[in-house]
Amino acid sequence: MSDGSRSNGDARSSGGRSTTTGSAGSGTTASGPAGPAATASTARRTRRVRMTGKERREQLLDIGRTLFAERGFEGTSVEEIAHKAGVSKPVVYEHFGGKEGLYAVVVDREMRRLLDMVTGALTGGHPRELLEQAAFALLDYIEQYTDGFRILVRDSPVAQSTGTFASLISDIATQVEDILGHEFKRLGFDPKLAPLYAQALVGMVALTGQWWLDAQKPKKAEVAAHLVNLSWNGLAGLEPKPRLIGHRKN
Repeated sequence: MSDGSRSNGDARSSGGRSTTTGSAGSGTTASGPAGPAATASTARRTRRVRMTGKERREQLLDIGRTLFAERGFEGTSVEEIAHKAGVSKPVVYEHFGGKEGLYAVVVDREMRRLLDMVTGALTGGHPRELLEQAAFALLDYIEQYTDGFRILVRDSPVAQSTGTFASLISDIATQVEDILGHEFKRLGFDPKLAPLYAQALVGMVALTGQWWLDAQKPKKAEVAAHLVNLSWNGLAGLEPKPRLIGHRKN
């Protein structure tokens, strides 16, 4: 037999039976190409990426945040989280103990992120400018971390253990109380009413933010200006065309 008639898949006669030997890993059998089951198995192995424990945890948190924002707590399953991560369900349980544990971590992170953004934005200045800074901080969070905001404003069965949006608003309002308290004293008002007004102001901004997220208009700076206009001037003293007095304009 000449060399030209030989190949890695030589046919050999054995007891009247003919078999074809393919090269290792070629995915070819005596009956032809590998079947659908083998192909799917290979695809799963290819899709799964080895990660450190910390990397896998962050991946699951990112996937969970997206799904919770889109479908809510009840509409999201561990199976789907695991499928999108390319892992088995036990991996999710290993890192978080279940869907409730994953959700709790996501909510806690978003609450801390929003609170940090608001407190970090209050850099001082005229009291009205401080209100502008607080309004911008919340609107910035809604714009930059939309998934997180959608999760925070939803109700869930684990809200009692992870905190609620109402409790977060209360935390932010506490930061505003001091601003209002000093201004109330200057104007001769009862400073003990500052917490009430702080809750009202922050709640107003938060609810308006929910509406703005869906409406997508007017522009963020205009929304902030009108919020501060209402809170600073009151309905009786509304300016027809409110303007921002701080350095930030967008």
